[in-house]
Amino acid sequence: MIDDQLPPGGVEVGDPRWDAWHPLEVAQRLAGVDVAWCVVAGWALDLFRGEVTREHEDLEIAVPADRFELIRAALAGFAFDVVGAGRRWPLDSAAFEVMHQTWVREPDTGVYRLDVFREPHDADTWICRRDQRIRLPYEQIIVTSPDGVPYLVPEIVLLFKAKHDRAKDDADFAGVLALLSPTRRAWLAAALARVHPGHRWIKAL
Repeated sequence: MIDDQLPPGGVEVGDPRWDAWHPLEVAQRLAGVDVAWCVVAGWALDLFRGEVTREHEDLEIAVPADRFELIRAALAGFAFDVVGAGRRWPLDSAAFEVMHQTWVREPDTGVYRLDVFREPHDADTWICRRDQRIRLPYEQIIVTSPDGVPYLVPEIVLLFKAKHDRAKDDADFAGVLALLSPTRRAWLAAALARVHPGHRWIKAL
């Protein structure tokens, strides 16, 4: 997003202070909340693998956008900031409708604990924000770890990671490739061909 498309106001994020919760703590805090939420990004891949394979600087979860208020209510003791493009805004700013990330902050210390992605959906159907033609029922894209933590299936996690050209994303891809079933590989290859034609991971799949 270029600067003249950014919402008004906001300040640079700078070097935010993070001390992210563990996925188990988030699951405990959100226990009983009737929302199809799930851990995403690098932590989701480690939950899929059943082990912690690298250090995680933060923790991201995805929630249906229209159900965000239930998450906010469950974390009522914390502050929320809208974040995107290296800037942050108050929750009640115009940026809320433009940016999809919402950081959860300790109000007293300013330390961030969680990043909440507000995702497009149609009732119980997830819609990919990279390509809205890609849609799946939530019951097909969320699985639960043996410890009771819901997480996004690895093929969708990798679809989002494919946009970036980062060493950690290539390492994450290489680390789970052998664990992906033929069905998961086929889905990811087709999705990459649609969203990122010619991506280097397609050949590996």
